Amino acid sequence: MKNLVIVESPTKAKTITKFLGKDYKVESSFGHVRDLPKTKLGVDIENNFEPTYTVPLKAKKVVETLKKDAEKAKIIYFATDEDREGEAISWHLIQLIKPKKNQIKRIAFHEITEEAIKEAIQNPRDLDMNLVNAQQARRVLDRLVGYKLSPLLWHKVARGLSAGRVQSVAVRLIVERERQIQAFKPEEYWTIDAIFAKTGSEFHAHIISYENKPIEKFTINTKDFAEKIKNRLENEKFFISSVEKKQAKRNPSAPYTTSTLQQAANNRLGFSAKQTMMLAQQLYEGVELGEIGQVGLITYMRTDSTNLSEKFIISAGSYIAKNFGQNYYQGPKTYKTKARNSQEAHEAIRPTHAHLSPEEIKQYLNPNQLKLYDLVWKRAMASQMTEAVVDTTSVDITDTSKVSIFRATGSIIAFDGFLKLYPSAMEENILPEIQEKDNVDVKTITSNQHFTEPPARYTEATLVKALEKRSIGRPSTYAPTISTVQERGYVLKEDRRLKPTDMGILVNDVLVEHFPHIVDYDFTANLESELDDIAEGKLEWQKAIEKFYTPFNKNLAIKEKELVKKEITEEKTDEVCEKCGKPMVIKMGRYGKFMACSGYPECKNTKEVGADGVAIPAEKIEEKCPECGKDLTRKRGRFGFFIGCSGYPECKYIKKTPPKEYAVCPKCNKGKIVAKRSRRGVFYACSNYPECKNAYWAAPTGEKCTECQSLMLFGKNESVVCSNKECKNHKKP
Repeated sequence: MKNLVIVESPTKAKTITKFLGKDYKVESSFGHVRDLPKTKLGVDIENNFEPTYTVPLKAKKVVETLKKDAEKAKIIYFATDEDREGEAISWHLIQLIKPKKNQIKRIAFHEITEEAIKEAIQNPRDLDMNLVNAQQARRVLDRLVGYKLSPLLWHKVARGLSAGRVQSVAVRLIVERERQIQAFKPEEYWTIDAIFAKTGSEFHAHIISYENKPIEKFTINTKDFAEKIKNRLENEKFFISSVEKKQAKRNPSAPYTTSTLQQAANNRLGFSAKQTMMLAQQLYEGVELGEIGQVGLITYMRTDSTNLSEKFIISAGSYIAKNFGQNYYQGPKTYKTKARNSQEAHEAIRPTHAHLSPEEIKQYLNPNQLKLYDLVWKRAMASQMTEAVVDTTSVDITDTSKVSIFRATGSIIAFDGFLKLYPSAMEENILPEIQEKDNVDVKTITSNQHFTEPPARYTEATLVKALEKRSIGRPSTYAPTISTVQERGYVLKEDRRLKPTDMGILVNDVLVEHFPHIVDYDFTANLESELDDIAEGKLEWQKAIEKFYTPFNKNLAIKEKELVKKEITEEKTDEVCEKCGKPMVIKMGRYGKFMACSGYPECKNTKEVGADGVAIPAEKIEEKCPECGKDLTRKRGRFGFFIGCSGYPECKYIKKTPPKEYAVCPKCNKGKIVAKRSRRGVFYACSNYPECKNAYWAAPTGEKCTECQSLMLFGKNESVVCSNKECKNHKKP
């Protein structure tokens, strides 16, 4: 009779199998096996918010298999992740499998290595119902908000909208930043800069004092004042009035937590939060390393902690001393964890083995896996290295009339320390050898105009930082939150920065005005704090739900009666419909603002509007409608731009444009693979349909697989996969 070990993913199961002997069978639950139903609320509000769980269709076969395996097992080890979500998965499995009490053993680990797995097997613990209840509370809270508030948005704004407890707060941050940018008024200021020379070497300095008054940012605020200073100083002689030399130490940063990893991967690698977490999951669960086999390369990637295990600190110190020199390692370093409840994940994100450098295993990783592993490995190793030593020099230069003081600063890295492995953006600025009272030549003095800049839109990195700063969400929620607000159409990405859509702004304004608690920063943070209390056993989860739900539901009933869709989604304009003479109004559709005739449905005249609310004239093209002779215009519809008749709706002619051809169909060798639409979205099929019914679920790249000659397809996160399910290059995105 074998022992059964249940984990969440097949990759994790594959890695763990190699560490355990023939007495163990490792199986995967493929994630959650129970959840609230999709078609109804699934929470009994009248019965202490008791949730009703169902087994999703996709999980039923897995559950049946696990039940059969459990019947034959001596001991069942529930080895899901050691956080609230993982604890809940184990609890749901126990509820479904119904093993005997003496069969149940809960084990947890923060890295998938042989030593960690065997140690976990030897030290099982009880299921932590406090963590389970914290997860249940979050799930029920989010269901109540989404299931109750989303229908109101459907009725009062537009169909298909949704609201979420954390996602709505994220949208509010993005909307408020956009309004700060729109309201921003630039302020003018000037700087006075000089180029000085000493013994043939030139260096830059800026003015810090004039007529015994310090020069602040807005002290010089007009061109006339700037030119006055410049003209007065141009013919002056200058000398060194002071030289100050200091030596400063720069400490390495703590190893990564979930949020700091997402920020660094976004800033340094351009990865989205979702992409970062997907790659981190792959590295955590295990990668095939040739003869070594399947190995988990990093510790668990959902964590608030900056702690490192003693074992890793020792091995990292040994590696650093051996490969960089003893002067780069002067003993272990520890870092304080600021996040509350971080004991749920005892360690920071670090490599499982200090000696597995990125260079050593690069041939086994795909380019993006290598980039992320390189980031994690270097940050964790650098956290144990010696401080960098920087020599700084500050030089003040004064004119002989003592009207002004300029300052030049220089810096030299005296000892690179941790910067050798984890360099920063710091640049050296070397000043010439200078002594006090030395005369210097002035080469140029310039006055430069500047204007203050508006705050920048959030990137994914800065949004994660803002959410974390306000204690909104947790490590496991940052990536799905950012992904969700984009998928919902509330936010779009422009040049890697997050911009709210018209619909995002409207929904945010409705929630801020009518449901202020839902999007209040402090209220949302306090809810997170209460979830922490539940996880620590200090608060009953139903009481936290009741405290939130009672006023929320009461307000919801009031707003259902008060709110009028027309008042929310329409704005009056001064324009008159040129077709029927009735007033034009600005409406909010699912895809943004547009101008429409108030005589709808009798008159269906519509126009595009710009950001200022002014109608954008239809773009005429040099072509007439073949059906009625009127001008053809370029218009925008729900699927993008198209060319149609200006006589719409009387004439509904739309010019067909040849579809983009992705590849020759490999089945019939006659048709071309083109994009097509169905009720379920876009798919790619042969243009010879119905004679040829060849179709794909993703866009072909145009290339053929080197293994089987099938078409290659674009997968998720910039991956490329083979369309042939039997081919080893196939991995469904």
